[in-house]
Amino acid sequence: MSHIVSAIATSPGESAIGIIRLSGEGAIELVSSIFSTPSKRKLTYFNERTMAYGHIVKDEMILDEVMVAYFKGPRSYTKEDMVEIYTHGSYIALREVQNHLITVGASPAEPGEFTKRAFLNGRIDLSQAEAVMDLISSKTKKGFEVAIDQLEGNLSIVLNKKIEELTDLMAQIEVIIDYPDEDVEIISRENIFKSLGEMKKDINELATTYESGKVIKDGLNLVIIGRPNVGKSSLLNALLKESRAIVTHIAGTTRDVIEEVANIRGIPVRLVDTAGIRETDDMIEKMGVEKTKQFFNRSDMAILVLNASEELAIEDEQILEVVKDKKVIVLVNKIDLERKLDLEMVKSHLPGAKFVEASIMNDVGLNELEDAIESHIISGEVAMKSGRILTNARHYEAVVKAGNSIKAAMETMESGMPLDVIEVDLINAYNAIGEVVGKSVNEDVIARIFEKFCLGK
Repeated sequence: MSHIVSAIATSPGESAIGIIRLSGEGAIELVSSIFSTPSKRKLTYFNERTMAYGHIVKDEMILDEVMVAYFKGPRSYTKEDMVEIYTHGSYIALREVQNHLITVGASPAEPGEFTKRAFLNGRIDLSQAEAVMDLISSKTKKGFEVAIDQLEGNLSIVLNKKIEELTDLMAQIEVIIDYPDEDVEIISRENIFKSLGEMKKDINELATTYESGKVIKDGLNLVIIGRPNVGKSSLLNALLKESRAIVTHIAGTTRDVIEEVANIRGIPVRLVDTAGIRETDDMIEKMGVEKTKQFFNRSDMAILVLNASEELAIEDEQILEVVKDKKVIVLVNKIDLERKLDLEMVKSHLPGAKFVEASIMNDVGLNELEDAIESHIISGEVAMKSGRILTNARHYEAVVKAGNSIKAAMETMESGMPLDVIEVDLINAYNAIGEVVGKSVNEDVIARIFEKFCLGK
């Protein structure tokens, strides 16, 4: 991978500065051949990692006034020789300089090629490489923090420790298999079984973080549901902190689905305000009710809004039946009015639900509601801070596969099978974890991962 690649690293549009990156053997010399300084000195005259002022020239014609910095491998992002050219932010300037670089010998970089080279050259592992893209595409502070944590290698540390444990275990099993009669210090089958149990527990705990991690990375689909005129649209406006939905005392005002994205405690939440569910002869409202049901079925979680000042209606009871198998927060609204709702009856229908009492119009209960949403998602701050959280579907599938292989090894041991049979399952677990960090992954998977990257990264 020593050929020189070049790409515009800044996004299209007007800006003060644009950046072009190059990597590969000879990149410094290539840029030096088209870079002219006032002192007529070559680029390598200047210290590495410092800015050199000059012009990019083509046939003695100035293409742009630039600053250039070079980085000698292996002390660079890709562990190869690298150059960064800082042009004016005009698309024309960037295009002209990039085209000239291609003319004099560079090749256009593929999406993610710089990070791919960093991985292939051993600077980062595969999970860290994927964290780069997560970092670029993060939508909230919490998602950004998790991506940074994984880029720093904290998830890799956890997984590499499991790989080491599996390696040690397999090595000791090999000793037992190869030298059964030798007087060597070995571990017993009971200790092997105990070690596998501890490993399985750790891996399963890591797998359970994916549900939270996926939401942190991609966001939560949350539908607001309830019968007409209980305060659903008022709740949407309160969470968005703006008047997005029309609010009136007339039941059935919201006839279509309204979608908006809110940032709740650092988590991207797609809020869906739905038409109130009730029997109606109004064709438009009926279509809205059907749409509500479709969005509910696709959602990750629901907020069921009930009116504390009214008794439980038939529509409420029907909705309770619909949401009973969904993650749900019950928001008991209008608590500032005389209470008529039988809350104990509602709790008997939804024993696993969280309940929040509120008066949306009076700004009461919103903090408690956000607490409830966050607690549904985040299984624990300690897990996040230690890097023990999965946000990537590929990682999750591999970790689950490893857990299943270790479980199979334990079941094989319990059945009294020989250790060489158990070793097959341990190799499968090793390979599964290795897929995450890139120790056992094929070229097709690597290609699929990096094709999702942007150019210049």
